[in-house]
Amino acid sequence: MADRAAGLPIAREGVPFVLGAGAPAVAAGVIGWMGPALALGALAGYCAWFFRNPARDIPSGEDLIVSPGDGKIIAVEHEFESRYLKADCIRVTVFLNIFNVHINRAPCDGMIHDVAYQPGQFLVASNPDATVKNEQNALMIERTDGKKILCVQVAGLIARRIVCWASPGERMAKGERFGLIRFGSRMDLSLPLESKVKVQVGDHVKGGSSIIAELSCAALS
Repeated sequence: MADRAAGLPIAREGVPFVLGAGAPAVAAGVIGWMGPALALGALAGYCAWFFRNPARDIPSGEDLIVSPGDGKIIAVEHEFESRYLKADCIRVTVFLNIFNVHINRAPCDGMIHDVAYQPGQFLVASNPDATVKNEQNALMIERTDGKKILCVQVAGLIARRIVCWASPGERMAKGERFGLIRFGSRMDLSLPLESKVKVQVGDHVKGGSSIIAELSCAALS
């Protein structure tokens, strides 16, 4: 899969928001309405900052699983994932607030086995019920060893649009950008039970560069 956001200072999806506030700010400034001009200029600046697309150093090592997004770890739980994996797993949840980078990145190398969009509610993304009730988009990534990693984009209270550039059958490289969620969200990452999790609740992580887990030898075929 081609990394369509590589090299761009902000995601393409953010351009309309920046222009939508920036153009009226310029117009207001030209006619002397400095209060609205400053307010709209600040809004345009925030939108550009929200959709920022920083480069990241991707850790090497095929058994290292990296974070799919920037934010705070709010859950590390063992569970039975009944919708996609249909297996016991470890779920690691990253909460992205409105100040985090919202570009989403592939947690590992692999082929996109399936992409499944689910419409839903817009509960606060930190709410445990958001895992199954909120609007979301799931990527099933199959590694060359046959292990499947589930990465789910979950919309939040403010978010109303999940963007995913990935399609079934494409191959992704670890750390490659595959989408984003607008204005607040969470990422659920489901891993094999044998994974050695390297983070804990309360940790702050960066998409593509922070190591979430390492697949143990027992997890490899």
